[in-house]
Amino acid sequence: MIGDFLTEACMVKPPPSHPTYDLKGIIKLALEEDCGDRGDVTSLATVPDDLETEAHFLAKEDGVVAGIALAEMIFNQVDPSLKVEWTQKDGDYVHKGLKLGKVYGRAQKIVVAERVVLNFMQRMSGIATLTKAMADAAYPASILETRKTAPCLRLVDKWAVLIGRGQNHRMGLFDMVLIKDNHVSIAGGIKNALKSVDSYLRETNLQMEVEIETRTLEEVKEAVDYASQTKSSLTRIMLDNMVVPLPNGDIDVTMLKEAVALIDGRFETEASGNVTLETVHKIGQTGVTFISSGALTHSVKSLDISLKIDTELALQVGRRTNRA
Repeated sequence: MIGDFLTEACMVKPPPSHPTYDLKGIIKLALEEDCGDRGDVTSLATVPDDLETEAHFLAKEDGVVAGIALAEMIFNQVDPSLKVEWTQKDGDYVHKGLKLGKVYGRAQKIVVAERVVLNFMQRMSGIATLTKAMADAAYPASILETRKTAPCLRLVDKWAVLIGRGQNHRMGLFDMVLIKDNHVSIAGGIKNALKSVDSYLRETNLQMEVEIETRTLEEVKEAVDYASQTKSSLTRIMLDNMVVPLPNGDIDVTMLKEAVALIDGRFETEASGNVTLETVHKIGQTGVTFISSGALTHSVKSLDISLKIDTELALQVGRRTNRA
């Protein structure tokens, strides 16, 4: 459903898989949201139907570009005769003022697609830019996003994380067991929650990764002890809020290191909580396997990109406002 609209040339990093997600449907919804039941009345009034033109993509700030493959899908859905060429590919670092691609064809159709294309590209590029910075700083740990994504943009947001050299956490509630604090509370503790999951997976004949969230060293020990004494599906232990912020702006990772030592490589580990661009390097040095950050997708700062027909005038204005 997703791959049908992506060419090999533009798809450097394919989107993550999802059993029911309709990316074509999301594009259709975005276009209908913009055009309503009348279409683009301004373009209908000012742009001759048969006029053809060329428009260029301009980067207005530095960052990692993402959404190029998705942009091609949108242009194709608006008008298959539009021709798109790129000088960059998804995941490339672009600098302010760079012309990174162009689209040629019927002017009305280009203008109709413009805002939807840019909305997706700017959001995805913002996610990819922050992800790349976090992934570089987190090494040797791997950076993950969470389910804190924009409604109906889950796959798009997670695709941007992959383009930014991050890794995907679970796609949703269906593809991984993640026993969170509320599940633990309802089940009556770590051991009971894990026992219930193991029983459920056996009864349903399901095989999938199992992660449990722990908040204290005692909970870590309980999870490790249970999984060591019985045949368990547990694969990862989340170490939540074991990074303690200090008044001077630094962080204390002593508790996180102790938890990693307790687990001693028997399970994957995931640090979460108080993860920022400033703290992620220190967290990554503790020996954790993964670091998850909701901020990658829930606090997106879009990367400024424009699509201009008169590029010289656009660059003049950009230089005047320090945006080119």
